[in-house]
Amino acid sequence: MPEAKAGLSGLGNKLLAQVQPSAIRAVDQQISSVPGIIKLTLGEPDFAVPEHVKQATVSAIENDHSHYAPSMGYPELRSAVSNYLAERFAAHYAPEEVVVTTGATEAITASIQALFNPGDTIIVPTPTFPLYAAVSRMHGLNVVEVNTAPDFIMTPALLKQTLAQHPDAKAMVINYPGNPTGVTYTHAQIKALAAAIADTNLLVLADEIYAELSYDADHLSLGKLLPEQTLLISGLSKSHAMTGYRVGYVAGPAALTKQVGKMHQYMVTTVASPMQLAALAALNDGRKDPAIMREQYRARRDLVLAGLKQAGFSAATPGGAFYIFAKMPARFGTDDVAFNLRLAREAKVGLVPGSVFGPGGAGYLRLSYAAATAKLEEAVKRIQQFAQQNQ
Repeated sequence: MPEAKAGLSGLGNKLLAQVQPSAIRAVDQQISSVPGIIKLTLGEPDFAVPEHVKQATVSAIENDHSHYAPSMGYPELRSAVSNYLAERFAAHYAPEEVVVTTGATEAITASIQALFNPGDTIIVPTPTFPLYAAVSRMHGLNVVEVNTAPDFIMTPALLKQTLAQHPDAKAMVINYPGNPTGVTYTHAQIKALAAAIADTNLLVLADEIYAELSYDADHLSLGKLLPEQTLLISGLSKSHAMTGYRVGYVAGPAALTKQVGKMHQYMVTTVASPMQLAALAALNDGRKDPAIMREQYRARRDLVLAGLKQAGFSAATPGGAFYIFAKMPARFGTDDVAFNLRLAREAKVGLVPGSVFGPGGAGYLRLSYAAATAKLEEAVKRIQQFAQQNQ
């Protein structure tokens, strides 16, 4: 195997060097060697892609849709996204204000790199998905992490307090329903937050990838409440179990999405043509697909919540997504990293320590219930047995 020439040893982006590899993936890999382990680590739907979406993909390949698509996405797909957002969430963006991206991950990355400069300040409420802070730091942004525990809601008062300390902030990330907590905003809460944001010049990066997985009330989008200050980010990965298809999108005011589109163009050129046509089928013909999955997720949520409660864990009932953010029983202390490893080795159940999601996450564990019911039942049984053996 070749080794880099000695004179190349100093190469490397200094900002990238300050960011650790994905802690979620690292934990998943670390515990994978435990024999017989049940892993509930990744946000990976266990459902198959809907059959009509598969057939649209096959048809695209058989009809030689193997060439470059328009950089911003096929016009019919951008129109489908526009129509979907308007009809489903009353968020009105014209097709030309939509950029089709390689998953929501690229939408987030392209947006941050296109719209902000090194030294700019971005607010990231935590605990949350580590990507937002990592990408921001790679780009040289000043990341202000705001601890929202124990309710995991960014309130107008907390926003006001944060802006008093960081009046130069340019943007804020909001992810709801949230990863890792499953918490979402009530209509009253998101309206109050939108009103507070409207009094500022903050741009909101609203990651609403789990919008279709809202259990207790219809999702109320910031794209509806605050369209002039919102970049609405989403995709098909969670709603249609299309994680491997890598189709996302960003919608917002044209002056902003034009810049995002330019960055997207230089990052990936375009999203794969067959995948775009699969996404078109999902949006045009698969509006009912998420509801079928949502009801099964709801049942799984209730099953796991009840089981964890019996084992001595406490957790807020998730209003959406497919995660439970459970607080460790007090007798096990607060070192969630060590406890998570112990649970993997002794109970053979793999979760993710809450501290990897930022301030407010210590002492918690994230469990993904995007897994088959039988697997969840066995995992809960093992956790209960572990708790009983360690009274």
